[in-house]
Amino acid sequence: MPNDSRHPFLQGLSKHRGAQPTIITIFGASGDLCARKLVPAIYNLAVDNLLPADFYLIGFGRKPIPDEEFRSLASEAISKFSRRELNRDIWDRIEKNAFYCSGGYDEVEAFQKLRDKVDSIEKDLGREIQSVFYVSTPPSVFEPIIKNLGEVGLAKRHQDGDRHTKVVIEKPFGKDLESARHLNRVISGVFQERQVYRIDHYLGKETVQDLLVQRFANTIFEPLWNRNYVDNVQITVAESLGVGTRGGYYEQSGATRDMIQNHTMQLLALTAMEPPASLDAEAIRDEKVKLLKAIKPLRLGYSNSDVVRAQYAEGLIDGQKVDGYREEEGVSEESNTETYAALRLAINNWRWEGVPFYLRSGKRMARRVTEIAIQFKRPPSSLFSENEMINLASNSLVFQIQPDEGSTILLNGKIPGLQTRTQPVKMHFRYSTTFGSNTPEAYERLVLDAMIGDGTLFIRGDETEASWGLITPLHEFWQSEGQRGMESYAAGSWGPNASDRMLWQGEHEWRRP
Repeated sequence: MPNDSRHPFLQGLSKHRGAQPTIITIFGASGDLCARKLVPAIYNLAVDNLLPADFYLIGFGRKPIPDEEFRSLASEAISKFSRRELNRDIWDRIEKNAFYCSGGYDEVEAFQKLRDKVDSIEKDLGREIQSVFYVSTPPSVFEPIIKNLGEVGLAKRHQDGDRHTKVVIEKPFGKDLESARHLNRVISGVFQERQVYRIDHYLGKETVQDLLVQRFANTIFEPLWNRNYVDNVQITVAESLGVGTRGGYYEQSGATRDMIQNHTMQLLALTAMEPPASLDAEAIRDEKVKLLKAIKPLRLGYSNSDVVRAQYAEGLIDGQKVDGYREEEGVSEESNTETYAALRLAINNWRWEGVPFYLRSGKRMARRVTEIAIQFKRPPSSLFSENEMINLASNSLVFQIQPDEGSTILLNGKIPGLQTRTQPVKMHFRYSTTFGSNTPEAYERLVLDAMIGDGTLFIRGDETEASWGLITPLHEFWQSEGQRGMESYAAGSWGPNASDRMLWQGEHEWRRP
């Protein structure tokens, strides 16, 4: 077998993962994401010896907190949310370099104090050190944070070397095409694109990363990955939970903004894009943008529409009765916000002409699952069509992204016995079975990638605009229609009947994961 060095696409898999001396500043340090994901991710990188020896953590928030209290809160977060138990020896090495700065996100003086703290750390260290600013706040303060980082000079530190400042921005990135464009203009006025890391944590999941390997490192798949052999592709992002106490937020979001415009469209892009020339971040992101721009505009209306929207009604989850969406706290009785959306997409290129891509996402569905299903065309039936004991199913390749990461191939096999009888059989691969259950979480990979400057798993500015360009006309149409066309589905089901009917038009049906 040839050495990997002869294969440009695979060279990046062995890249060095060490990070240079770094200060990470987390805006929104008292928030839920920081406690549940970011601090545990930093701790687990330390356990794996992937943090630099000179590593500093600064929390930034409106609420004044002494350094010692911030350290205590971080320690508690690790004990509660980390996939590994807290090792005091390891955490103590980080904790002594953890600090807290307080102030308003629109207060220049607070950012000047932050700059002074960064300068003080660098002076004490006696060498240049890169800064990574992680914006983990409500989107309403993204703009003042970005502008103030530029105002006090923190955005332009060490521009001539490889220690230039980096900024990580959480979702949601805009609420429509115009707001995404505006935010991109604000960012580009302060940072260069190479400094910006727009995050979608789905891209850090092992199975999502494995898509590239499965497609381009296995000869048995790539020749079949086109319109000649693929019948349809289905991407499902389903949650069994309702909106809970987040009804007020969800009323402004809905399923398309919350899940489809970002997570689901990223899964689509990685599934359908053309092979990149290399694992270089820009090569991969170039192909994702090309794919997103090749999606045909959605057909809207009520005849042969490419979209279905719905709200969950009361139903049963795990045998327990649950309320419908309009009965949830913070939700209007006249709400026209979708908790379920299904899209039928057509890609206007040579590889995928005529192959429908079905996307769906919803809350209060039958179970929590995220998967990508490649449904292959049926084999010619002439050989087995006259034998009623032959049960032939379409072959499929399914990537399970959560909760059980892995993949499944559905084949047709012979049932043991003296007669020729067949049935579909499944071949399973599970990460937990093969590699153990304690695999890194998505945020560990993404925090490390931001520190080392690898933008492969982050979203470029033109990607966000290409995705919003498809979704925004849909939102505008729904806004104009009010509640007209809003379907309903029982909590605990797989969605509304109208979604099934959309697939029946193409003689397809949804998988039941």
